[in-house]
Amino acid sequence: MFRRLIGGAAAAAMLFAAGAGAAQDFTAERLSDEIRYISADDFNGRYPGTEGERKTLDWLQAQYEAMGFQPGGPNGQWLQHIELRSYTPVEGAARAGWTGPDGQMHALTPGADILIRAVANDGKADVRAAELVFAGYGITAPERNWDDYGDIDVRGKVVMVLPGEPEGELFNGAYNTFYESMARKADEAFARGAIGIVTVIMSPADGPEWTTTMRRGNSRRMLSPGAADLEFSGVINRDLALAWGHAAGLNPARLGEVGGGSFKAVALPGVRLFVQAEERITTTVTHNLLAKIEGTTHPDEYLIYSAHWDHVGGAEQHPETPGDDKIYNGAWDNASGTIGVLEMARAFKAGPAPQRTVIFAHMAAEEMGLKGAYAYAADPVYPLERTVADINIDMLPLSGPTRDLPIFGKGQNDLEDRLQAILEPLGRYVDDDGRPEQGFFYRSDHFPYARMGVPTIMPWHGIDWVEGGEAAGKAAWEAKFRTDYHRPSDEWSADWDLRSAVENLTVFYRLGQDLANSRDWPQWKPTSEFGAIRARSDAARQ
Repeated sequence: MFRRLIGGAAAAAMLFAAGAGAAQDFTAERLSDEIRYISADDFNGRYPGTEGERKTLDWLQAQYEAMGFQPGGPNGQWLQHIELRSYTPVEGAARAGWTGPDGQMHALTPGADILIRAVANDGKADVRAAELVFAGYGITAPERNWDDYGDIDVRGKVVMVLPGEPEGELFNGAYNTFYESMARKADEAFARGAIGIVTVIMSPADGPEWTTTMRRGNSRRMLSPGAADLEFSGVINRDLALAWGHAAGLNPARLGEVGGGSFKAVALPGVRLFVQAEERITTTVTHNLLAKIEGTTHPDEYLIYSAHWDHVGGAEQHPETPGDDKIYNGAWDNASGTIGVLEMARAFKAGPAPQRTVIFAHMAAEEMGLKGAYAYAADPVYPLERTVADINIDMLPLSGPTRDLPIFGKGQNDLEDRLQAILEPLGRYVDDDGRPEQGFFYRSDHFPYARMGVPTIMPWHGIDWVEGGEAAGKAAWEAKFRTDYHRPSDEWSADWDLRSAVENLTVFYRLGQDLANSRDWPQWKPTSEFGAIRARSDAARQ
């Protein structure tokens, strides 16, 4: 039995405000029972491509069928088929070198002087005598009046960039923007016609940072569906970058201009790069599961609730785990979010049919790097330009009622303002996640939607407890995260307090109802890096 069920003035007020239909549909008992079921040992950590996946998706489909839902996947199916490609360097296949204005070849040793990864779809790279352009951070951010590229033409060339982004409030201060990621830098370079991208690590060749980079650089990796189809990506150290700059006759002091906002990309005249690489490709087949309620008056406009069904597996994936328990059950991460979406669907089904179509999406391979969500964003079942928003649920809160409701990416779009309007009469408030060093906004399934311009919101765990305040709430959350996150101990417990989960699900039911029964289109805020992407499809929402 539960230590505590739904109770307290805050919970009662929330349920009253959201309406009787929602109040009767979200129950701590059902949440607990269903989380317990799909996080049991016999699901073996719900790893993509295994029997654990089959059992999970079969069970979810059965629940939706029993509730009378329509399949929401391609061609009237429940499942969206996804092929994930992993790349492992073929030993001895990498070659690299460069020439200066004198034409002399300088051989480079892959794994010592340079790290090379073939990132083209065929797993092969063959670059000969490519010109080089140093593009600073490799960032073009019109909403911040920042453009490292300027007017330079990089078609057919290799772009050199620094990692990270400029410091300061222009780029969100302590919270990183998406511009700092290598994926975004690669997207920018590819869109401009570059054939490769090289990151300059500001470490000498004998420095520990460079040694660590080389040691980790040749591991097996999985590219995200829709990733920039460059020939290759590379990493070099400061010494090699300075050698190229010296050969091109550039002043190394120009590196100091990069963070000030006045820098513009420069060519390295006379310097040419040669790269060959090949990678062995293996494929994992997995699936997103989608269910839908078709809209009554605007069926071609879509609201998505999403959560990832997968976790990180069992003994086969983690033979090195000490002790007898090698099953990573993932009850909190993310059986809880999976059931949150399922119960959201149950609440919608019990209420009046929405005017817009509502999709309940269970995404695959989040723990592999949001791959199911990236696959959907690269090949959407429903047009992204007519997708109203994505409300993502990852790890329901396990506490009593809270005053705060933190979200990932606070300040990005007006979904948070709509949420605040729902919370305010209840004495609650929207807050940020409070952990800028974690980069949480970029680490769950809402993000691939955001990257394509769809407004997104994802709730997190409140720490300002009604019973005990912030000191008690923060200590409890940190202890839980430290003890159970991505560990075999993340198992269902009868002691879980799901009152806050019920509160938050009820709030996001109301937000979803408002969006599904309006003519509104949520907007990105002027400082968001995703507003310009959304604006390109404005005509589709007139």
